[in-house]
Amino acid sequence: MKRLIGAASAALMLFAAMPAQAADKVVLMLNWYVYGEHAPFYYGKAKGIYAAEGIDLEIQEGRGSAATTQAVAAKTADFGYVDVPTMMRAAIKGAPVVATGVLLQTSPMSAMGFVDKNIRTPEDIKGKTVAITPADSMTQIWPLFLKKTGLKESDFQTVAGDGQTKLNAVINGQADLLLGYVMDQSMKIKDATGKDVYPIKFADYGINMVSSGIIANTDYVKANADLVRRFMSATTKAVEAAEKEPKAAAQSILDANPKGGKIDTLTQGFELTIPLYRTAETKTKRPFQVTDQNMTETVNLLVEYGGLDAKAKDNPKAFYTNDYLPKSGS
Repeated sequence: MKRLIGAASAALMLFAAMPAQAADKVVLMLNWYVYGEHAPFYYGKAKGIYAAEGIDLEIQEGRGSAATTQAVAAKTADFGYVDVPTMMRAAIKGAPVVATGVLLQTSPMSAMGFVDKNIRTPEDIKGKTVAITPADSMTQIWPLFLKKTGLKESDFQTVAGDGQTKLNAVINGQADLLLGYVMDQSMKIKDATGKDVYPIKFADYGINMVSSGIIANTDYVKANADLVRRFMSATTKAVEAAEKEPKAAAQSILDANPKGGKIDTLTQGFELTIPLYRTAETKTKRPFQVTDQNMTETVNLLVEYGGLDAKAKDNPKAFYTNDYLPKSGS
């Protein structure tokens, strides 16, 4: 009996001395410098949601969706948070990437100007000056917005420049509006001027296309199916938790990156993002559960107006999968 007790004690001591299984290191690269839209990732990390799934998450800022897509394709980042249409353009040219969850299912694209300019409808754009960045995603879809609203390019003037030049044009009064995202450029303008911005949203005029989502390398997904499921489970829970506590979620950005912005505009920017998570078809579903119809419509619009190769219409499902998302109750 003494020998049995001794053996059992030794086994318990050996088990206690064994190190806990190490969490999987995962790098998530964002689409851009941090802003309010990114709050769920930081909140999920701060609240231990990723850790609970056995994931040690590193969040890296990006330098544009195209650059992040390239990093994921090259496996220098495990996951990317990018503009899905930008990823599609890379994938159709052979980049080994796929969306494992589409978060923004309603487009954030808009034409925006200061509230005191009183530009509230497409008709109000007539006679005004619009700042654009040539060849970016919004400028490519802009002709469709004009077609949907009955505007002609002769109805207004344009000034062109990079992202910062576009912002400066509105801030300095050289342009009345710019093409931007409702939760991004509007907050940058408010940070710089203290003045509110009014967005004329493309989605309000029948332009139904997805925007940001999580992407991964196709080989990485095949080789790490369980990890991808755990990452998407954690990210889904992080989004749901952040939706309930927008200000706390925004604060988690500043806790990780004190120079990441101002709490008021980070919070407001995130609050402007939340309505973009779902469409009428997915309003009762958990985040990331994009419909086939939404993705097919997006592909069709991008082929017609966004420069996407026409062969993309042959198989829209090649660009995304919902197979790694958690089920309703998990």
